[in-house]
Amino acid sequence: MRLISYHLKGEPGVGVMTDATRFVALPKAAPDLPRTLKQVLAQRDGLDRARAAANGRSADLSLSDVNLDPVIPDPYVTWALALNFKRHIEETRLTTSTQYPHLFIRHPGSIVGHLQPLACPPPELDRAYDYEGELAVVIGRGGRHIPMDKAKDHIAGYACYNEGSTRNYQSHNRQFGLGKNFERSGSFGPWLTTPDEAGDIYQKELVTRLNGKVRQRTRLDDMLFSVEKTIAYISGGHLLRPGDVIVMGTPGQLPPPPGEKESDPSNQFGPIKVKGAVHMRPGDRVEVEIGGLGTLSNSVVADEPAVYRPL
Repeated sequence: MRLISYHLKGEPGVGVMTDATRFVALPKAAPDLPRTLKQVLAQRDGLDRARAAANGRSADLSLSDVNLDPVIPDPYVTWALALNFKRHIEETRLTTSTQYPHLFIRHPGSIVGHLQPLACPPPELDRAYDYEGELAVVIGRGGRHIPMDKAKDHIAGYACYNEGSTRNYQSHNRQFGLGKNFERSGSFGPWLTTPDEAGDIYQKELVTRLNGKVRQRTRLDDMLFSVEKTIAYISGGHLLRPGDVIVMGTPGQLPPPPGEKESDPSNQFGPIKVKGAVHMRPGDRVEVEIGGLGTLSNSVVADEPAVYRPL
């Protein structure tokens, strides 16, 4: 089953996809279910009820009829892993622990949904605005001190994630903080794919494209820390709740095509320069695709100017 979060006429809703573009609207098919996916997951039988309500029912709406939200618009927390792919560690020449995942947190205001525009920071703030294609894991059943062999029982499903990062702000302090949390800098979608439909996640390939060019391509078995080990580790200190999100880190860059100038390190503005990397700029389109989980696609627009704007 594949589920989306959306807004229609100002009201939130959850949908069950029937194909790549159309879905059953659960507010209509199952009005007794909650209106947000996090609340659906909080009910132990929520996904089963959603499946039953959509089974055999024709689609009500298309993705073009609604505004898509992040898969979970309001997670209690989003945990993200740094330096969790071996190639990424090699290309950055950074060190990390081989015993404990390197974790940081993203806030909901930094994330948009599928087909929603990403906001490129004003150039006077940071010109090194980068894509990071990643696997997102959504918790369905909460728990504490979860052993690795029970971790899969706590997963509601998987999705694609673009963990957009502003590199100079990221380097301002030892914790990633603001550089990983600029407004509307990342994205999460297109939908939640439940484990029964996703299959073996480690056999899947992640591909990131910028303006149609493949910039990242790797199998998910290149991760230093597995999903199960990460869930076990986080749940030792944090009570995992339904709708919590864990983002599993980004792979390395592909080598640049011969003679390509735009990905040359001399055209990069961040503190760490990597062959094959290209910063995102207004007018770009970025896609993160994971086999069987769909393709997350976003345009890139200029954020508002860096001028005082009281609310």
